[in-house]
Amino acid sequence: MKEKWMVAAKRADFKAIGQRFGIDQVTARIIRNRGVVGEDAVAVYLQGGLESLNDPAALKGCMEAVRLLREKIKEGKKIRIIGDYDIDGVNATYILYRALVRCGARVDYEIPDRMKDGFGLNIRLVRLAWEEGVDTILTCDNGIAAIEQIACAKEHGMTVIVTDHHEPYFDTADDGEETADFGRSEENPRPDGENRRTYLLPDADVIVNPRQPGCAYPYKKLCGAAVAWKLVCVLYQSMGFSEREALDLLEFAAIATVGDVMDLDGENRIIVKEGLKRLQTTANPGLRALITACGLADSRITAYHIGFVIGPCINASGRLDTAKRSLRLLLAKDQREAETLAAELKELNDARKQMTQDGVKEACRQIDGSSLADDRVLVVYLPDCHESVAGIIAGKLRERYYRPVFVITDGEESAKGSGRSIEAYSMFEELMRCSDLFLKFGGHPMAAGFSLERARIDEMRRRLNEHCTLTPEDLTKKIMIDVPMPIDYITEELIEGFGVLEPFGKGNEKPLFAEKELKLLSVRILGKNRNVLKLQVSNHTGVVMKAVYFGDPETFLRDVVSRYGENERQKLCLGRENAVRASVTYYPEIDEYQGTRTLQIVIENYKIG
Repeated sequence: MKEKWMVAAKRADFKAIGQRFGIDQVTARIIRNRGVVGEDAVAVYLQGGLESLNDPAALKGCMEAVRLLREKIKEGKKIRIIGDYDIDGVNATYILYRALVRCGARVDYEIPDRMKDGFGLNIRLVRLAWEEGVDTILTCDNGIAAIEQIACAKEHGMTVIVTDHHEPYFDTADDGEETADFGRSEENPRPDGENRRTYLLPDADVIVNPRQPGCAYPYKKLCGAAVAWKLVCVLYQSMGFSEREALDLLEFAAIATVGDVMDLDGENRIIVKEGLKRLQTTANPGLRALITACGLADSRITAYHIGFVIGPCINASGRLDTAKRSLRLLLAKDQREAETLAAELKELNDARKQMTQDGVKEACRQIDGSSLADDRVLVVYLPDCHESVAGIIAGKLRERYYRPVFVITDGEESAKGSGRSIEAYSMFEELMRCSDLFLKFGGHPMAAGFSLERARIDEMRRRLNEHCTLTPEDLTKKIMIDVPMPIDYITEELIEGFGVLEPFGKGNEKPLFAEKELKLLSVRILGKNRNVLKLQVSNHTGVVMKAVYFGDPETFLRDVVSRYGENERQKLCLGRENAVRASVTYYPEIDEYQGTRTLQIVIENYKIG
């Protein structure tokens, strides 16, 4: 993978910002690098709370959805929530179920089975709802693409309310050409003014989705659970419930926002920041049990823990079993039941990790040294891989090769796939360009899921690459350095000052610093899987600091040999005087062990020599 290191060159009066808000100039520079411009925006970034959130009533369809729900509740009609099997869908389902029960609704829920049903609403679930006397289907984290399925529900006389956050389907045509028209459609001019985009929307009674055309809601990046929470805020207000009751559900929107890898800017950042405060002392027995099962009972829960520890456990049940198990955990009232379910989810996630490692290994074997390695869009067929881990494998391959990646596995009736993308490639739009290939698909610019006939996999690979306009520049990963900062500038006070930048995640990454030509004094490989590199480094001022690298230690040492030779590698591993130098990007942290606090850097990228 090619990398291009770049220093962010955004300008501002960092001294004035630092003085105005009581922060270090380095911190002020990082905030500017995150696209936060102007005193008001900086104030919201640093101090913004619930009062800074947009009015949920501004979501197109929200007031109508509340009116419909209240009508159905009053009439005693049966409402069924249909969610999805990932962390966003599970938390969205939980939020809506808890809220509707509180409002006195006759309500139950259904979550599709990943293997049997696939993503979101399907005809089987619609017919099952009708057979069981359901009057109203309420979707969450799905539904915007369920045109045929919702048409079926309407034919059976059911009311359908869609809450979702995914991109709606669309057709494009040159001016003067006819566009496809089924379901409800709204036209929207393309930015280039040359083509017309016709959005294809399901014929639901009402749609609540900030990404739908005509929605004036100013923030478009909410996850499905956040959209559900916004709806509940308006519902509770209309029922005369206290604001506190709606805030009791905020932590679940926060978990979903991080777990669904949404941008942590604007409203999302506030939702996660405020949700994490509540998660720290959560009253939910299931979450408490899961936090304990993951060994985090005495830890300050951060976005990292949601994204890489807690979240994968919630996702694991939908991948390898049923997502209803995770939902049962959130709904658990008995501590013993919660502890049992939490232990089961952790065990499922451990199994998922091993399956992922095996899948990545096989995918790399297929790619390296084959014609696949020359493709700008990677389409990898892993017939023996469990379809539930295809998306995770695709994400890891994207990190390794920095290209859009689709991983396809064998489903029961067809091939199924998941994709993960890079910034320059809108995965959803590219799939739209060859939509005739697929039995079903949906997603975002950065991720997608689909099913297709096995015989069409090679055609998919060919057409995606023929249509691909990615340039060598697009396929070069950009490493954006916030500040070139020598390690002797690092202090505990500086590191603790970075706390105002949290929560970290997509769109609000940890600060990244860099220093050239550090001297490597020693190196050791640690960990039961030999996957951690522990180093001592020093710079031109003679400051010595610990460093840790969580990449591939063997590759690191091979790079040392390639540049300096085997003799220098041996001296480095023995901690002897050597010639090895490396330029690194890093994040500084305080390492605490047995009451001792030590400064260290976490190396993110390196260049030997």
